[in-house]
Amino acid sequence: MQITDYELFAVPPRWLLLKLETDEGLVGWGEPIIQGRLDTVRTAVGELVEGYLLGTDPLRTEYQWRKLYQSGYFRGGPILMSALAGIDHALWDIKGRHYGAPVHELLGGYVRDRMLVYQWLGGESPENIARSAREDYEKGYRAFKLNFAREFRPLETPAVVDRAVDRVAAVREALGDDAYLGVDFHGRVSKPMAAELVRRLEPYDLMFIDQPLLPEHTEGFAAISDRTTIPIATGERFYSRYDFKQLFVDDAVAVIQPDVTHVGGISELKKVTSLAESFDVAVIPHCPLGPIAFAASLQVGFCSQNVVMQEQDLGLDAPEKSQRLAFLENPNTFEFEDGYVERPTGPGLGIEIDEERVREQAEAQVNWYNPVWHHEDSSVAEW
Repeated sequence: MQITDYELFAVPPRWLLLKLETDEGLVGWGEPIIQGRLDTVRTAVGELVEGYLLGTDPLRTEYQWRKLYQSGYFRGGPILMSALAGIDHALWDIKGRHYGAPVHELLGGYVRDRMLVYQWLGGESPENIARSAREDYEKGYRAFKLNFAREFRPLETPAVVDRAVDRVAAVREALGDDAYLGVDFHGRVSKPMAAELVRRLEPYDLMFIDQPLLPEHTEGFAAISDRTTIPIATGERFYSRYDFKQLFVDDAVAVIQPDVTHVGGISELKKVTSLAESFDVAVIPHCPLGPIAFAASLQVGFCSQNVVMQEQDLGLDAPEKSQRLAFLENPNTFEFEDGYVERPTGPGLGIEIDEERVREQAEAQVNWYNPVWHHEDSSVAEW
């Protein structure tokens, strides 16, 4: 079997989908994307497929991954690893379909029957975000994550800190103690503020604080971890096992959140989870994207003991209303109940793409960029 062709589809709101074709009629789908850098990733995917993959065997997933990663003298980083990730999704999809098995069976078999998923909470005022949390809890969700604050200056006033803490307090009160709650600093908090803010959040029994520092400051994670009982997390802006390695050696994090669309795909996510397991670090994959990325991430989660839950932003509780799940031939593919999604059993990624809808949506102009935030003095703020 040989790879013969590929197509890329930019679809709303900000995704890039890859269709990889073979001479035996088998097709695989992937989701290569860096939000806000769609055209750049599109170019990288084209260079990799046309330069290294056409005319080669898609079933040699490990060899193909190594070739795409290692043959370039310059390697790693968000663009190349996200392009590689989408290709890797599609290769594993083809391989699973060839053997008539879900990818997780090819990776060692499933270790659980269902996976806890968490819901992202939006909103600004404590009252609104608490109401949203309670509504989602009543829909069946049992795990949640919210952003700590919007623009946050390197040194902030007590009033701004109090408002941010009040949002967390309101959500915890709305959910009670029978729910998981994570807080994402999103890299918006500076090192001078981070340790004190973590201390302020200790009364709310959080499952983790994510990205207390930017990934540029990984040397500071251990000091924060040593000063708190809250599990410290990071990882959505890390792109390979090599980026995580020092954090594990330094005992700097208790949870990692790698993203299957940025960390080199299924092949690398599996290796990252195995490396984390050897350091007794839990894995909660990041995935605020579409159904292909979610399906790819689940395949690793279902065969990895230390993957404890999975992010999603698909609207699993109401699939018939979900813009994201509408890209599937069957929007009810992911069975959701009591905060869990059931193990997918279909071949490959376990999903069937509605290609007609993909092509229809790809006719729209997709040109999404990250918003640019500013502080009150007009300097650029972290988004």
